[in-house]
Amino acid sequence: MNQKKVSRKKPKAVKAENPGSRRFPLRRIVPNAVTLLALCLGLTSFRLGLNNAFELGVFCIVLAGFLDAFDGRLARMLKAESPLGAQLDSLSDFVNFGIAPVLLVYLWSLQSTGRVGWAAILIFSVCCALRLARFNVDMEEADRPAWKSFYFMGVPSPSAGGLVMLPMYLHLGGLLDMSFATPFILVNTVFVGILMVVNFPTFSGKGLSTIRRDFVLPLMLFIGFMAVMLFTFPWITLTAMCVLYYLALPLSWLSHRRHAAA
Repeated sequence: MNQKKVSRKKPKAVKAENPGSRRFPLRRIVPNAVTLLALCLGLTSFRLGLNNAFELGVFCIVLAGFLDAFDGRLARMLKAESPLGAQLDSLSDFVNFGIAPVLLVYLWSLQSTGRVGWAAILIFSVCCALRLARFNVDMEEADRPAWKSFYFMGVPSPSAGGLVMLPMYLHLGGLLDMSFATPFILVNTVFVGILMVVNFPTFSGKGLSTIRRDFVLPLMLFIGFMAVMLFTFPWITLTAMCVLYYLALPLSWLSHRRHAAA
């Protein structure tokens, strides 16, 4: 009997993939590039402060704040979120809003106070570092309720960076003379720093991904109005934004209390 020969073909060798040959999507670089641009603006504000160009220094930090508000949303929109981007954003926030604003305030007004002024600067920066560290830990909680994404615990660092420069807005805009208001500037610096680390809920826009259709036009009109006011009356607008933020703190506490009770 003729036995049939069974042909056994050797399996084709699978070529090992060369990690260096893989293509990297450019969309994943865009959010990190925005974060780095904001970081450069924050560092540039310090250089401008050394040259007594405090107006431009303030605008650099304000622009860095606007970029910080959009880089995370841009990453989610482009599906480019990554652990590297999250850590880079946190480090950029510490430089832009935990160091640059208070150094600008120190160069502008607190140098004459010596160690007392420097102590206030250190308190603010330490509070900002603790606030960012706590935020990163809170984001890693697996059982975190969805409604908590609408709130921060403590004032976020970008808002604190804007609030600590409130005396500069008042003085540079000619609204109030802050030449002899050094005690107020010291108290404001320490007070805003403490607001970052207290367990006080504040409104957050990170959990807001969609809005009702009938709110689109009013929101666009509001953004356009704020842009016009910011470019036309910058110091009045920045002061008004700080005042409105302080007025919104009790509302955020009441809203958080209702959610927690529910």
